[in-house]
Amino acid sequence: MDDALIDWDDPNDLDGNTAHIAEHGLTPEDVESALRSTESVHDLSGSSGRPVVFGSTQSGRYIIVVYEVLNRVDPLIVRPVTAYDVPMPS
Repeated sequence: MDDALIDWDDPNDLDGNTAHIAEHGLTPEDVESALRSTESVHDLSGSSGRPVVFGSTQSGRYIIVVYEVLNRVDPLIVRPVTAYDVPMPS
């Protein structure tokens, strides 16, 4: 997913995805780090059915990113919905 375009809202939009992840202490760079890492694990959310990625930020936090796929063909465009810390798998 390293060549995907990531759709972010204006950080001043209090209802947008940038503001929502900030509520969890994360930045767009944190989320993009997890989305683009080759070591991240891709799955589907059991509750929403949306795609998710489990991965690490550059600062070492282990997070889940819930996202939507806006465009599947070139270019791949994904839109993070939420992201938050999760326990590191053992």
